[in-house]
Amino acid sequence: MCLSFLVCGCRQEAQNPNKDITIEAFSSLKTPAFALSSRSIRKNIADLCASNDTGRPEDRFIRDYYAGGGSFLWIDRYGVDGRADTLMAALRTVGEMGFGDGMFFVDGIGRDLQLVRNLDFDEGDNTINKVMARLEYSLTAAYLRYTTGQKFGFVNPRNIFNRLDTVADIPPGQPTQYKRLFDIDIQRPGKDYFAMAVRQIDIDSIGEFLRRSQPGDTLYYILKDRLKTAARADRMRILCNMERLRWREAEERDTTGKRIVVNLPAYHLYAFGGGEPLDMMVGCGTRKTKTPLLASEIERMEVNPVWNIPVSIIKNEVSHHAGDADYFERNRYRIIERESGEELAPEDVTADMLKSGRYRVAQDGGEGNSMGRIVFRFPNQFSVFLHDTSNPSVFLRSARSVSHGCVRVQKPFELAAFLLDEPDEWLLDRLRISMDIKPETERGKEYVKDPERPVKLVSGLAVKPHVPLLITYYTIFPNEKGVLTTYPDIYDYDKVMELAIKPFIK
Repeated sequence: MCLSFLVCGCRQEAQNPNKDITIEAFSSLKTPAFALSSRSIRKNIADLCASNDTGRPEDRFIRDYYAGGGSFLWIDRYGVDGRADTLMAALRTVGEMGFGDGMFFVDGIGRDLQLVRNLDFDEGDNTINKVMARLEYSLTAAYLRYTTGQKFGFVNPRNIFNRLDTVADIPPGQPTQYKRLFDIDIQRPGKDYFAMAVRQIDIDSIGEFLRRSQPGDTLYYILKDRLKTAARADRMRILCNMERLRWREAEERDTTGKRIVVNLPAYHLYAFGGGEPLDMMVGCGTRKTKTPLLASEIERMEVNPVWNIPVSIIKNEVSHHAGDADYFERNRYRIIERESGEELAPEDVTADMLKSGRYRVAQDGGEGNSMGRIVFRFPNQFSVFLHDTSNPSVFLRSARSVSHGCVRVQKPFELAAFLLDEPDEWLLDRLRISMDIKPETERGKEYVKDPERPVKLVSGLAVKPHVPLLITYYTIFPNEKGVLTTYPDIYDYDKVMELAIKPFIK
């Protein structure tokens, strides 16, 4: 998107009618209203920093910058030049983003610029020192809030999502712990960024810097355009998804190869690259056991996997059946002591033993396994994966928040074939046979005619090169046909974001 209004920041092109009026000239005026004092300006800036501190990182930087004697950025012996006008041109567009002027001091900056250019000072709140202090502070704060928000997001998702759900079974007296629901490594501003942003003011390059701070995703501008005509009830949903598009991963992804995106509100997986796009329905975690948002890479597949049941499920579900041998046999669960590796008979194990954490419970692979016939593994700290399911009827539902956090995929074989690097037909048929799917090659059809031959021809397959995976959350997102579609806020994340972004809303 061309933001032509941002390129007027070069000082030599500024149309400032009072450019030749210097701050030094004001000092010759004898009324108190025009008595210029650097010390007074800095004192007023310190007061403004204290009264306008939102706790945001840019506000902390501004406070420390001026408290540490940082030089004035906008006011100098020439007064206030065209850089302020360049910034104001950008700030006046915040309404197009659905934001109000307040957090960016637009009205106040406009009034104070007029006071300076008309030399309209007095002995009250509009002395030269107060006006200059307000301009210096407000321009810096507005500039950093705007550029930081557009480049990194106005909301830090880690701060809001990772303090929602508490971890159960915390010992008494221990501090509350929260589940990590957002685990995508995104760019965040630091001192180096703010220092660099300040240098752009000094070298009169803010127009280009403002342009480079804008989100790069085309969907952002589609939503921004939709905001113009959106009904009041739809505006907040649009704003929340525009905000998500401001979050940029810390490491740039190579989008030229294969990649997989799972959008939880859509209950859908999209696979790109490697020929025709692939899409399928998915099931994900319930509201109580939410699937975390994360970025990783699929490294391998396991066929007919053994399911090592998570400790939380053992405590909350399996332990109730302690001593019931029929339950464990029916589900093909085995109980193994972690330290010795010894398998125990179900009738010899109590609920307290299972809850102790000293024993693991594993479900044998094959038919009926909760992970289905194949699992797609990728590094993460949650023990969640993409996998098949032994209960495909879940895909008949419209709402598919059904799991303990893993993502169940509708088309596991197709996904496996997508992940493989140019597989031959016999490898695909070996995979089919191992997953109890009818073979398609003549060789495969002949193979399964012999009942003595093993049917588990493939147990594990490496994914080379690794395929990037993003599990994300958009309530407005293109569907499998590319049509922009609205989806339910299954985890109420839009509501959480609305509270966080509210200070910016007009």
